[in-house]
Amino acid sequence: MSKDNYGYEDAPTLKSGAKLETWDMLSIATIILTLCIGVYFVAIFLFPQAAFNPLKPNPVDPNALPTATITPRQLDATWTVTPPLVVTETPTLLPTYTLEPSATSFSLLTPTITFTPTATPKAPFSANVSYRESTIIHLEAACNWQGIGGTVVDANNADMVGMVMTLSGFYNNKTTSVQTVSGVATAYGRSGFEFFLGTVPISSKGELYLQLLDQSGLPLSDRVYLDTFNDCSKNLIVVRFKKNP
Repeated sequence: MSKDNYGYEDAPTLKSGAKLETWDMLSIATIILTLCIGVYFVAIFLFPQAAFNPLKPNPVDPNALPTATITPRQLDATWTVTPPLVVTETPTLLPTYTLEPSATSFSLLTPTITFTPTATPKAPFSANVSYRESTIIHLEAACNWQGIGGTVVDANNADMVGMVMTLSGFYNNKTTSVQTVSGVATAYGRSGFEFFLGTVPISSKGELYLQLLDQSGLPLSDRVYLDTFNDCSKNLIVVRFKKNP
């Protein structure tokens, strides 16, 4: 064969397949090692106090201010307070004078305080009450009427017109409070007044009272408590107010 023969039949065959398999294995090992190292660092980042961390962080915050510790100052152990010497003098009591006993009067009875009664002022007007048949005033009503009437006179029996009377209390189980003035019912006299109670005479005991007032509403007489009767001969209550002398 000529030296210039460039044929390929005698050329040696390269074993590239074995070289490629070795580099592949090394690459795979490198990748696995890299992944393991990454997982290790991630685990240390998540769990810095784990046992596999060779450089555990200090739990004490380096940026925190130091805690002040107060150390109280104490006296020296050899220092002792020496109390001053106190001298107490005992005073000498002077002799006392004893008084001679004297006779004391006493009583076995407890003294009673005596109160002086206060005089009750007398009302300017007094009242006289009487019971009559209503027919002397209301003849047409016969016994179908019950009420109160009367007059007001001064100390000389002169009629006083315009005096205020108030009637209050209970009548026939109902509360009543009415007023009138003298001079409106002249059938009783020039200063006559009248209160109509009802058409059927009934009985009651002190449930109504009549009182004379002045123009400002102040009482001029005591309360005059009245009784009523279911009697046709007493169905008119006549009250005569007279000024006291």
